[in-house]
Amino acid sequence: MTSSGPQFGGLPIVGFPPRGKRTYRDHLSVDADPEALPAAGAVAWKLHVLDKYAATEHEQFPDYFARFLDTVDTARVTALSIGTWGHDDGTSAETVVTLLCAAADRFPRLTHLFFGDIVSEEQEISWIRLADLTPLLNRFTRLEELAVRGGGARLGPVRHERLRRLRFESGGLPGDVVRGIGLGEYPALEHLELWLGVDEYGGDATVDDLAGILAGTGLPALRHLGLMNSIIQDEIAEAIAGAAVTARLDVLDLSMGVLGDQGAEALLTGQPLGHLTKLWIHHHFIGERMAERLKASLGSSGVVVDMSEAEEPWDDDEDEDGRYVEVSE
Repeated sequence: MTSSGPQFGGLPIVGFPPRGKRTYRDHLSVDADPEALPAAGAVAWKLHVLDKYAATEHEQFPDYFARFLDTVDTARVTALSIGTWGHDDGTSAETVVTLLCAAADRFPRLTHLFFGDIVSEEQEISWIRLADLTPLLNRFTRLEELAVRGGGARLGPVRHERLRRLRFESGGLPGDVVRGIGLGEYPALEHLELWLGVDEYGGDATVDDLAGILAGTGLPALRHLGLMNSIIQDEIAEAIAGAAVTARLDVLDLSMGVLGDQGAEALLTGQPLGHLTKLWIHHHFIGERMAERLKASLGSSGVVVDMSEAEEPWDDDEDEDGRYVEVSE
């Protein structure tokens, strides 16, 4: 085992071996040798069952998880990644959340949790159906990082004392999740990244839904804010330009969305952004002249501005705008 591959929580990702033989191997993890498992605290354990229709043997997630608990000293586990849980056999994300929460006392050192570590070869991001993730934050009080990938997530307002990084990767993030974060209290949260997505896949968040986050009342330590992959990126930029939280950010990430000249103008004429260390706007629809103005203005203050991946709108008679986000389905 080497540390040159994918990592999570500062540790190499290694899958707890599922029963059966897969017809392919994903590129994010390597399954441990069943005869020589690594030390429990030396890796980020990835839990993933095999596809019901693409394996020589099928083990449902509840049985697989029970075997993991019986095999690995989970009291030493600090990082856990939840991959495929068996959507093809009817196992739901709710089941996985329930199992994790019931076993929370078995993970006293868990600080990093990735829910939905599923690559596109296994399932497209918006086909990953999530659940109410609020119980995870309520039960795992030592978490420092929660990463989530998929659609249909729910998250209510919570107070979490230790969480430092929160990331939602989605082709469509519900407005309820965005509001829930803004109404919660995260005194230690430094890094917040939300892929907002499009209506077609449940991304119905509005600028009004972002009000709590942009006010920053429950996010006193926030320094990195990513409001990304959005179809309303111009409106978000306009809101950022006058938001209270903006003045204390080091990094602002508005990438992956449909940011155009309107949003760029708002960034130029709103509150000063010269205190930022980085502004990320890769994958955008800003014109060349406006892009040069933005880079010159902020670059003169020492801000690193990433405006790579300038896109061209689709030529589509059914879509007058033609702009598109980087990740949807």
